[in-house]
Amino acid sequence: MTLRVLRGSLIASVALLPGQVMGQQAVTLDEISVVSNTPVASPRRVVTAPTASGNRELTVLDGIERNKVPRNTDVLTSADVNRVGFPSVLRSLDERIGSISINNAQGNPFQPTITYRGFEASPLGGSPQGVAVYVNGARFNTSFGDTVQWDLIPDIAVDRIELEGSNPAFGLNALGGSLAVSLKNGFTYQGSEINVLGGSFGRGAVAFQHGQRVDNIGLYVAGNVLGERGWRKHSPSRLNQIYADLGVLAEKGEFHFNVIGASNSLTGNGTAPVELLQAKYNDVFTYPDQTKNDFLRFQLSGTYDITPTITVQGNAYYGLFRQRTANGDAADVENCEADERFLCSEGADDQQFFLRDRTGNRVLSSNVRTADFGAVNPIFADRFDEGGPFAFLNQTRTRTNNFGATVQTTVRETLFGLPNRFVLGGSYDGGRTRFSADNSIGGLTLDRGFSPPGTVVSSDDGIITPVSVRSSNDYGGIYFSNVTDLTDRLTLTLQGRFNMAHIVLKDQIGTALNGDHYYQRFNPGVGAAYKIIPDYLSAYGGYSEANRAPTPAELSCADPLAPCSLTNFFVGDPPLKQVKARTVEAGVRGRIPEPDSVFGGILSYKAGFFSTRNADDILFVPALDTIGRAYFRNVGSTKRQGVEASLYYNAPNWSAFIDYAYVDATFQTPVELAAPGNPANSAGGDESGTVLVRPGNRLPGVAPHQVKVGVQYQVTPEWRIGALARFATGKFLVGDPSNQNKTTGDYAVFGFNTSYRVSENIEIYGYVENAFNRRYATFGTFSPVDEVPIIAVPNASNNRSLAPGAPVAAFGGLRILFAPPPPAPVVEPLVRKG
Repeated sequence: MTLRVLRGSLIASVALLPGQVMGQQAVTLDEISVVSNTPVASPRRVVTAPTASGNRELTVLDGIERNKVPRNTDVLTSADVNRVGFPSVLRSLDERIGSISINNAQGNPFQPTITYRGFEASPLGGSPQGVAVYVNGARFNTSFGDTVQWDLIPDIAVDRIELEGSNPAFGLNALGGSLAVSLKNGFTYQGSEINVLGGSFGRGAVAFQHGQRVDNIGLYVAGNVLGERGWRKHSPSRLNQIYADLGVLAEKGEFHFNVIGASNSLTGNGTAPVELLQAKYNDVFTYPDQTKNDFLRFQLSGTYDITPTITVQGNAYYGLFRQRTANGDAADVENCEADERFLCSEGADDQQFFLRDRTGNRVLSSNVRTADFGAVNPIFADRFDEGGPFAFLNQTRTRTNNFGATVQTTVRETLFGLPNRFVLGGSYDGGRTRFSADNSIGGLTLDRGFSPPGTVVSSDDGIITPVSVRSSNDYGGIYFSNVTDLTDRLTLTLQGRFNMAHIVLKDQIGTALNGDHYYQRFNPGVGAAYKIIPDYLSAYGGYSEANRAPTPAELSCADPLAPCSLTNFFVGDPPLKQVKARTVEAGVRGRIPEPDSVFGGILSYKAGFFSTRNADDILFVPALDTIGRAYFRNVGSTKRQGVEASLYYNAPNWSAFIDYAYVDATFQTPVELAAPGNPANSAGGDESGTVLVRPGNRLPGVAPHQVKVGVQYQVTPEWRIGALARFATGKFLVGDPSNQNKTTGDYAVFGFNTSYRVSENIEIYGYVENAFNRRYATFGTFSPVDEVPIIAVPNASNNRSLAPGAPVAAFGGLRILFAPPPPAPVVEPLVRKG
């Protein structure tokens, strides 16, 4: 088998980023032409190959040529992650891939929801997870809710990101697609770097990396410390990340042991009513909303050539994940009508239920500290003449041990005389979780924060109650992938995977949460790619299926009569159906031939269509008559379809790109849903109102149109400048599935960056985000402004609530690299036996 490594484009793009070259000694060829196509990451193999100047070690990818993959793929390298000077995976995904949209519902830059083709990969437990995420070939979706904690990925250590459409080989959650992150090691990165950043919002950061090779041993270590006070009130965050890899290069294989660790504190205080944003753009509605993540994962991985044509790859991991959340919200409680000394919560039809403390005693109103809003503004006096206002502090604690292993065999031999690549693999991912949660009652401060000390409470109707549950999840899969070159131009791909999921819940207080659930499904895939003009124009098309099982979190919160709070308290356990997705996609990709290159550069292009239909889709929907609580349910069929197109131009001194995506995400089944606070609901905006969702209504939170444009120009060999713009249309608000209210609004955001290489190993850089200080929103919902006093806007009546984008911000930094200049790149085809 011949692994062709195409010439030129990556080396030319790296030349535009001199800072990226200084720390690299391993020769990197055009990796963009190869993708993994299976969960186990394609290794960047260090091999010895004959060249015109003699034998030389080269770093290459052992995967599938990209033009043979029957679906759309996007590949980002470390140069993309470091584009503006300081590394960021989230920024590179948002800026560089047209069909990715950011929903910053939390209002924190390090914990956004990423939407790809209308499917979510989110750190929030209430989000339906539709993207499978892998780091170093191991599953990264958390065990309890399939969430993706982006803050745990060490940005500076990222070597490569592969994003592709739905592929059954990637297992559970790959409904919309999969995202695979590969981290560096001592064979792929050699040198040292220190990167120091400072700028707006009190942000300061230091990142470092060091990689070296001694004979057949490779060592890599990287870390990042970042802190900021945040641009909004009460919104500080801090990141502490570390990563290390020890690799051994053997005659027939390569083996690695690595560890990822993080200890992060993130504060994101969510949406704010539009009238409050108009008065004080940096204000928050209620607070605190803090998440603390602690993470440690050990992993062994390896690749071994049994014969020149048969390779075994595998990995095994063990991880610890600890998460604590504290969320302050206004409490829908008041002095009890039956006895005004005590506090009561309200249920349906204004029925009241006593609040009780841990000992079972009724909670005295006099024991809860409240603010005197009437003394500040008399308009509030009549509204709270029965006591209050009060606040809840919702606290959760999640402790998970996760572990797993994947083994796959790759056979590169002819089939009926035709070149063929066959992969057979199996995986297991397990998790053991202890989840607990409680509500503390306290007062609401003048700036709408929780006033301690709090008393942990429960309500007589059981809606508010402490929770403690243990869960175990065991996910297994057997998959195959067969790629056959039927001709020099036509490639046929057959894939399939059998998924199994076993989920057990054990209530630690009573029996309400007990449950035992088992799901299984076989997902097929078939596709073809045809090189219309080899190396310059190819077409692809395919069909695939995928599924996701309900998570322990969803199964524990699926009862409309016992809904959960937005921080996922679990109080019921009826069954949910698994989600099944069927995807069709087709497109073309290629580049203008060198003899016809434009202005001395190369123009690459791609365009494609996709359509995914979900059966038994699961959404987190509001509950009737209960503000701030919701539950998971199957809502029938939904559909996400659209087009993706991009142009990329690369010349010796400059490069540019434009990405466009249209995503039409709609309901396909009529369904009646509660819509508390929605002015268009059946009760005129009351919490008891519902809306009728019709086929064709758009899914909230998905931007239909997005355009991303970027350019980089090398002014001198030392000085580089760049610009990037993002345009997006508005999204319907969460809580408005019938699309009867205004969207979040269209917006355009511009950014600029520059860097200057002071010397061979020193570079200074700077960048500006939202350069024209545009006010915009990436997410929206409804907030109970009639329940929460806003001193700045005492007559607030508009309950539209938006997650505001950050204002103009400027950052600057210094990169110092300690490494000799890299060897001259060798750009020659590499022929591998078999």
